[in-house]
Parts: sequence; C-alpha cells; structure tokens
Amino acid sequence: MRCPFCGAEDTSVVDSRISEEGARIRRRRRCVECEKRFTTYETVELRFPQVIKQDGNRVEFNREKLYTSFARALHKRPVPIGQVDAAIERILQKLLGSGVQEISSRTIGEWVMQELYSLDKVAYIRFASVYRSFEDVGDFQEVIREVQSSPQNGDGPSS
Repeated sequence: MRCPFCGAEDTSVVDSRISEEGARIRRRRRCVECEKRFTTYETVELRFPQVIKQDGNRVEFNREKLYTSFARALHKRPVPIGQVDAAIERILQKLLGSGVQEISSRTIGEWVMQELYSLDKVAYIRFASVYRSFEDVGDFQEVIREVQSSPQNGDGPSS
C-alpha cells in the first residue's frame, strides 16, 4: 500500500479489525519512511458475469431484473418473502460460483424457472408463458400437464 503522505511503497499494518457485519476490514497502517499513520478499508468486490442476450448483445448483470421477474410471477401468490429471497440468493450464488465471465440470459431464465417451480406452480406457469413466448392455449395446457404429471417433490421442470 502506497503512503498517501510521502508516496513510499513500504508501509506496515499496525492493527486490523473486521467490521460488525464482517464485510469489511479496517487496517491501521504506518509508513516506514515518514512514519505517518493512515487507515485503509478492504471490501470484497463481487463481479457478476456479463449476460449474453438472445440477440447476441452483452449487458451487465442487473440484480433488479431478477427481483422484478420474481415479483411479477409471484404477484398475489402466497409465497413468503423469505423463500423468495432465498431463491434469488441461490441464483446469485450460482452466478458467482460459475466462475464464467459471460452467461446466456437463457441459462439465467432456466434457473429462475427451476426456483419458481419449487416455490409456486402458478408463478412457474406465469413466468413460463412469457419466457417461452406462449402462442396459444395449447402451450399453457402442455405446461399444466407437465406440472400435474411431475412428482410433488419440487425437483423442477424438465427443460
């Protein structure tokens, strides 16, 4: 760490403390050359992969779009917010854990469908109707048959 006072590159850590929430480390440092003290903070920088849209464009991952998708599908459905937050967190962890720099919007959409399937079948069908661009009533009937014929263990849809 470079000293902000004299520009020397040799500094030593005098004290380190973790913040209450554990997301940040406060370090008290001392410059070896001018002996002045200063404080630095370290935080984790999470980088989500770029999302490749169906038209080939690349965009930054937008967490709000994920929340909006769940909110629309689950509108007026009896699903506790804690379960919704947990589902969204699982998707975020998959994204971060994937280790990829780019991911298709289709993959994210499939993850959303899996989570909605286990949360609420009506919400799953709502989302599927938009996501898969249903053309007619037959498309709805097909997905309803899929939901009705699957085991009740919530394993998820067959894609």
